[in-house]
Amino acid sequence: MLAQLEDAPVGAGLPLEHVLERLPFDHNGLIAALAQQFDTGEVLMLAWMNRDALDETLATGFACYWSRSRQALWRKGETSGCRQRVVEVRFDCDGDAVLLLVEQMGGACHTGRRSCFYNAVRGGRVEVVLAPIASSPRCTAPGQEPCADA
Repeated sequence: MLAQLEDAPVGAGLPLEHVLERLPFDHNGLIAALAQQFDTGEVLMLAWMNRDALDETLATGFACYWSRSRQALWRKGETSGCRQRVVEVRFDCDGDAVLLLVEQMGGACHTGRRSCFYNAVRGGRVEVVLAPIASSPRCTAPGQEPCADA
């Protein structure tokens, strides 16, 4: 479907509803969604969206995902305050992934870190490279499951 745009000039496009109707959601009705800080390019997190989550994100301008563990919509930051204001939504070339360029408010990770990608391979081991943000709440209250559900 998005292959129609591969050789198109800048400014060419397709109607949004036409694209949304043809996204290749997987057998669970999900599509991968990557959140990236809009101004720095920092990769914040990977989550999943169903059509309802994508529609809500587009309608509200705030990131909404599908929690696979809870089987429910997950409005990022609804309880923690660590919301993601969506600046732009993009699709990859074959339409099987969504990129949300966001303004991250607080940490994106349930651990209170800026990014969920805080473990790096260094010298034959995996090393923590980002500390939690001191002022950022964790996404979970005591006794609740984490909001990240990889």
